[in-house]
Amino acid sequence: MSSRRPALLDLDPAVVRKARSLARRAGKPVVDLARAHTTVSVERATLRLAGLSGADHEGTPWVNHLVDAVRGEVGLEHGVTTPVWDALRRGEAPDLLTLAQKASSGGVSFRLPEGRDLTGSRKAARSAVAKGVRTVDSQRRARERMIAKVGDAPRTPWVYLIVATGDIHEDIPQAQAAAREGADIIAVIRSTGQSLLDFVPEGATREGYAGTYATQENFRLMRAALDESSRELGRYVRLTNYASGLCMPEIAALAGLERLDMMLNDSMYGILFRDINPIRTFVDQRFSRQVHARAGIIINTGEDNYLTTADAVEAAHTVTVSQLLNEYFAKEAGLEDWQLGLGHAFEINPDIPDSFRMELAHALLARQLFPDAPLKWMPPTKHMTGDVFRGYLLDGFFNLVGAMTGQGILLVGMMTEAVVTPWLSDRDLALQNVRYVMDAAGGLTEDFHPPRDGFIQTRARQVLSEAVDLLDTIVTDTSTRGTQYPQPLLAAITDGTFGAMKRPPTKGKGLDGVFVKADGYDNPATALLEEGATR
Repeated sequence: MSSRRPALLDLDPAVVRKARSLARRAGKPVVDLARAHTTVSVERATLRLAGLSGADHEGTPWVNHLVDAVRGEVGLEHGVTTPVWDALRRGEAPDLLTLAQKASSGGVSFRLPEGRDLTGSRKAARSAVAKGVRTVDSQRRARERMIAKVGDAPRTPWVYLIVATGDIHEDIPQAQAAAREGADIIAVIRSTGQSLLDFVPEGATREGYAGTYATQENFRLMRAALDESSRELGRYVRLTNYASGLCMPEIAALAGLERLDMMLNDSMYGILFRDINPIRTFVDQRFSRQVHARAGIIINTGEDNYLTTADAVEAAHTVTVSQLLNEYFAKEAGLEDWQLGLGHAFEINPDIPDSFRMELAHALLARQLFPDAPLKWMPPTKHMTGDVFRGYLLDGFFNLVGAMTGQGILLVGMMTEAVVTPWLSDRDLALQNVRYVMDAAGGLTEDFHPPRDGFIQTRARQVLSEAVDLLDTIVTDTSTRGTQYPQPLLAAITDGTFGAMKRPPTKGKGLDGVFVKADGYDNPATALLEEGATR
């Protein structure tokens, strides 16, 4: 997927190194903050890896009941697993599910054990969680075996297409039909508002609105259906969902357990566009990315969203800054270059002179900065007017930029964007557009060389320079030093630097589910993931 031709833009290597150095300086204090905290969702995800699933008759998951019970009696500052496995070893219940059921009615006593009881509880918890981690490992190997057996997508960019009716049983035939029409990746977007639910729904669902609920059973059903399509078509069809929102760590764990291949997982999207507390988000995204790293899942980041709320020309450098930050956070959590589906988008107003040339410059800049990352190239949405003929042409231009600049993942644009939910016929026409451009111009990456110091090179260097200036401003801002949260990146988010959204660290949804770790905090999932251990 990479394009190793730095001469295309003649970027100054020193400027590129400075950009990454500044991103590290901006990101490290946030990583330190994430390491010092836990959240209810991190603790619930750990219990899910230990095998706890299911929900009560009202749909409240047992992991929520158990975490809430421990939180109410002894707090979560030491982690949920130590008091839970202490209770199991004391005979409060014969197994984890029964313990959660008893805890939901107040029938369990929890404590923070000491001495041998502490050692034994932690050993038992690690053994239980390790089983889930080994399942994640097994699913990664299963993916590799299937790709070796049936073959992979024949070329890049991989064609990424959204299917989500709200009904998983309707999604499946539509996804299989899309795969037959040429889609390499099926993305099942979530029901509206699921990112703000502080629990993961249970079972196969049929009542989603403008999307389908992300649940473990829905993951299992769609993965099985796409495995069937993969064998039929002779190429592995990848499955994508969303590890974002208040349950980011849990959904990441479920994705690893059910062999999803890609997950939308941005470091700041939930903060900026869902008003989720910044600290909650950074803690949750670090744990979720550790799971994704272990599972061999490719993350997709959400920089395209910045350009729907801010001007795509004036704010182009904020996309580059976010990509650099996402790269730093991802690699710190253990992800490799091939797992970084960094996002960007074709969102410049087409009425602006030279808009296409600027799109080329921005796309090529991303490709050159991250040569080994499968960049996710997003189609026009903001300036789709309802004129389907104009929209189809814009999507063709978008596809052409993808071909010319060697993008790795291409989300299929719909000419009816912003008009209606696309019909199946709209999807077929959109896939025809992609196929035509890729068949006719897919080799343009070999021929496209912008002239030295011409418009494209100059514009790309300008955006990179503005990104460096912004990062330098972020890391040298002293206005928040000495406050409760002196991290400069949090100050920049508070000021509305990204996507024109102002989000302070002391507000936002989910803040009440964030806890400072005590000295004796233990989480066997984090330990196993960071150690690369299996037991």
